[in-house]
Amino acid sequence: MTILINETTKVIVQGMSGRIGQFHTADMMKNNTNVVGGVVPGKGGETFLDRPLFNTVREAVEATGAEASLVFVPPPFAADAIMEAADAGIKTAVCVTDGIPAQDMMQVKRFLRRYPENRKMRLIGPNCAGIISPGRGFMGIMPPHIYMPGRVGIVGRSGTLGYEAASQMKALGIGVSTSVGIGGDPVNGSSFRDILQLFEADPETDAVVMIGEIGGPQEAEAAAWVREHMSKPVVAYIAGLSAPKGRKMGHAGAIVSAFGESAQEKVEILTAAGITIAPNPSAIGATVAQVLGRRAAA
Repeated sequence: MTILINETTKVIVQGMSGRIGQFHTADMMKNNTNVVGGVVPGKGGETFLDRPLFNTVREAVEATGAEASLVFVPPPFAADAIMEAADAGIKTAVCVTDGIPAQDMMQVKRFLRRYPENRKMRLIGPNCAGIISPGRGFMGIMPPHIYMPGRVGIVGRSGTLGYEAASQMKALGIGVSTSVGIGGDPVNGSSFRDILQLFEADPETDAVVMIGEIGGPQEAEAAAWVREHMSKPVVAYIAGLSAPKGRKMGHAGAIVSAFGESAQEKVEILTAAGITIAPNPSAIGATVAQVLGRRAAA
C-alpha cells in the first residue's frame, strides 16, 4: 500500500506540452507513473509523448478514467486549472507552480469546500516538489533516483530538504514509503496534519520525517495531532533557527509574524509532543536511524 499514488494511478498532466511539463512528464513515465494523457487547450486530438492530448480536464477524465492530475500551468492561470480539475472529478491534484497569488489560492480553498467528502479533491501544493512512492510512481519534479523504497514516510514544506532527507536515509539503508511535498506558500492545499493522518493509517509506513520551517501554524497543529493520535514515531527538522523576525526567507510562507512561528518556538512545541528533533539538516538521516533502532529494540 502507498499513499496518494502507485503504479496503477491514472495520471494526466495539465500543461504537458510546455518545456517544463514535457521534461518532467517524460521522467515520470520512465519511472512507472501511469500517465494516460495531457490537457493543453487548443491541442485536443493531438498526441504528445505518445499520449493523447485533450482540451479540457473533463474530456480527459471521460476518455481515460484519470484520477490524478499534475498541474504545470503558469501562475496567472494555475488557480483556474486546479478548480477545473476538481470540477472534473479528479481525486488528487499536485500543483508545482510557484508564485500563485495568495488571493487566488483562497478562492481555490473556498471552491474545494463546496464538494462533499466523497467528491472532494485532495490538493498537494502549490509551490511543491510533488509526491513519490519509490518504484511505484511519482507526480512532480523530484529526482527519483535518490529515493529508495522502504517504510519511512516524508512530509515537508521544503522540496530540497525532502531530497536531502531521502538521500541521507538511502546512504544508511533506510527507504521511503512515500514522500510528500506540501509546498512553501502561506495558503496551500494539504497540511502536515492531513498527510500525517494518511501515514498513520498506512500499514507500510513505520515512521515519519516531518520537515518544517519558520512561519505559519501548521507545525504546531501537527504537533497537537501527533500527541493525541499518532502511534508511529515522528522525526522533525525545522529550518530557520537563525532567521530574523519579520523577514521572508525563501518561501512565501516562511516569515515569522506571530508567537509560535519561529523555528525555536516550533522546536519546543514539537518536542513537548514527543517528536524527536534532528539538530541540523545533515543529521536527519542519523536521527531517523536512531529512532528506528530504539523502536526495534523496544
